[in-house]
Parts: sequence; C-alpha cells; structure tokens
Amino acid sequence: MLRLKTIGEVRTTGARKTGKRAMTGVLAVGLLMVGAVAGRAQGTVSSTTQRTAPTPTSKIATAAPVTYDNKYELYGSINFMNFMAGQHLPKRMNLGGGEFLFTYWLSSNNRFLRNLGPGVEYRGEAGTTPVFAQAEGLPYNLSRPLVYMNMGLAGAQYRGPRNQYAALNYHAYFGVSHGTFDATLDKGQPPQPEWSQVTGLYSNRTKPIMALGGSVDFNVKKNWAVRLSPDLMLEHFGSDWREFVAVSGGVIYRFGKNK
Repeated sequence: MLRLKTIGEVRTTGARKTGKRAMTGVLAVGLLMVGAVAGRAQGTVSSTTQRTAPTPTSKIATAAPVTYDNKYELYGSINFMNFMAGQHLPKRMNLGGGEFLFTYWLSSNNRFLRNLGPGVEYRGEAGTTPVFAQAEGLPYNLSRPLVYMNMGLAGAQYRGPRNQYAALNYHAYFGVSHGTFDATLDKGQPPQPEWSQVTGLYSNRTKPIMALGGSVDFNVKKNWAVRLSPDLMLEHFGSDWREFVAVSGGVIYRFGKNK
C-alpha cells in the first residue's frame, strides 16, 4: 500500500511539472506571436505612410477590425484530460469530451475590470481506465471499465496582450465534478463497495475541482476566433488534492456591444 501511494505521489508531481511546462510553452508562444505580428503590422503602417503616390481603392472592403469590445463570448471545444480513477491505482487514464464556456465581459472605466470576464462552464469527459489485476477474474471479468465525469465550474478569465490577429488570456475556474465509476457494473453483479475493493476504482461521488491556465485566441473574423487552451486540473476525489493536465481546442463567438 505504501508503495502504491508513493507511486501516485511521484506521478502526480510529474503531472504538475508537465502541466506547468505545457501552459508555459503555449502562453510563451502566444506572447511571441502577438508581439511579432504587432511589430509587423506597425512596420507595414510606417511603410505605407511613406508612399507619395495614391493607391487605387479596392472594390473588396477590408475586414472589420477586431476591437475586443464585445459584451458576451461563447466557447465550444473538444477537450482531453488525464486522470487517476482510484486512490491507489498504479496507472492513469485518458478522458475525452467537450467543453462549453459562457463569458460576460464587465463594463467599466477601470482598465483591470474592463479586461475581466466572469464565466460559467460545463465539461463532460469519458474514457476507459486500468484497474487492479484481480478484476480480470470473477465476478467481473474486465480490464478497462468505462468512467465518465460531468463538471460544472465558475470563475473568470482576464484578457492580456492582444492585437488585430491574436489575444492571450488567463483563467481560473472552480466547481464540482461528479464521477461515475461503476458504468460497466451490471445490476446483477455484487454491490458497489465490493466493486471498488476489487477494481480499485472510486465509488460514485461529487468532489471539488479546479482548472487553472491560459489560452491563445487566433482571430478569424471580427466576431470569430480559434482557441487553444491548456489547463492544470486540481481534483479531490481521493484523500488529497491531485494535479492533472487538460487541453482543449475549439471556436469562440463574440457578440454584444460593451459600453
């Protein structure tokens, strides 16, 4: 038992390091990209002002500028997350699903508040997990049962560096997650307490969860963008907090006019 706990602690620490590296890498690339594009745009404007001859007017109108003055924002994406479905399981599992986020951007003359957007989100994940070797025998005869989770979170995101082409955001969301760990259990099989002892899985429960990270938005049109968002996930399904890594990618729709 002590050895299994030690394994879990080592793996958890690795997840935290991997999560931090993933978020740092994505956000650093976003910052470099935003800065590089801004410099290129400024250089283009400078060279244009130096021209003396008039340029012909194009029949095709230029795209509307991205002003980030929207009041609301919807984000829908696919999501991947790693997880450990039992306190003493020696291996992790991978979950896949969807993420939906609604953000309300505050109206204020204060610069900090104007860049702050409270939001609520739902995440749904499902996947198969390794279990104790003894679960492969009677009465269950299984090796990778199905696990799924439903998460409801609330928090906020903050707009960082941005320009016409891209934006960098930071976010923190807190909420609860309900995990169903006996989806493969038939009604005629032994009750859940024995299921958990034989498989090593948690019993079905609702526990606190957090998502901390950032995102890079690549603008497609004035109201549309593509987002890449890594997260460090913290959950308390077992006897302690554990850290895992998640990443999502999807589409943003901005609408409404902020005053």
